[in-house]
Amino acid sequence: MARAPRCRARVGRAAFRRRSPTPAREPTVDTDLREHRRSPVRDSRAVASAIDDLDGAVSVFLRARPSLINIACRILGNVSEAEDVMQEVWLRLQRTDRTAVRSPPALLRTITVRVAINVLQSARRRRERCATPWLPDPADPGATPDVVAERQDAVERAVVLLMQTLTPQQRAVFVLRQGFGYPYDRIAALLHLSVPNARQQITRAQQRLDAPWRQQPVDAVAQRRLVQALRAAAQVGDLARLERVLLRDAGEPVSAPLGRSANV
Repeated sequence: MARAPRCRARVGRAAFRRRSPTPAREPTVDTDLREHRRSPVRDSRAVASAIDDLDGAVSVFLRARPSLINIACRILGNVSEAEDVMQEVWLRLQRTDRTAVRSPPALLRTITVRVAINVLQSARRRRERCATPWLPDPADPGATPDVVAERQDAVERAVVLLMQTLTPQQRAVFVLRQGFGYPYDRIAALLHLSVPNARQQITRAQQRLDAPWRQQPVDAVAQRRLVQALRAAAQVGDLARLERVLLRDAGEPVSAPLGRSANV
């Protein structure tokens, strides 16, 4: 008689276990994240289907935008240009057949890189067009007034670029070396530099011209003076005047003009 209660108690507990189903587990953020990690293909398809409609495309683009901005900034080094890239990326996304997109984030990254590189190359071409013709052409009696005006405008724009981008010392080294072929030892003597330092100034000047850089204010009088000196040097060979202008801007003492005697 003493054992019956214990037996009934065990049967009761076993029956309870058999009859009581396991309660359903409530979904949580963690479980959703685990499901997401276990099913990357399903997630990719879900995102791809979400981008089919315009609202879905907007949502996907806005989520990816911070990382896309970082990519564009690393390529261009300029936040303003990176913002312009984002506008172009969005326009291209709208023109894309989104029903065929399998991975929208990967597509957006690819578009961003391509657009940013295009912008960078275009900017370099613009700088090259400004910097290459900065040396005025010799006087051409047959040139039409329109051609003369265009050449003068190109020289003035190039001088503005040099003054905005380069330090006065870099500008002097760059103009004398790249424009008139001065040897490094002559440039070093004029600017009181060592020859290795003169070479380094050329390298730094080229780097500044090849990449976006903070612009410096341009003095209109100094710009006009340099333009006139460049024209005189290119058209009549007055190198002494050019040296004086460049050295004065660089804060160097101006010695007796050597001009034509320079080993060019």
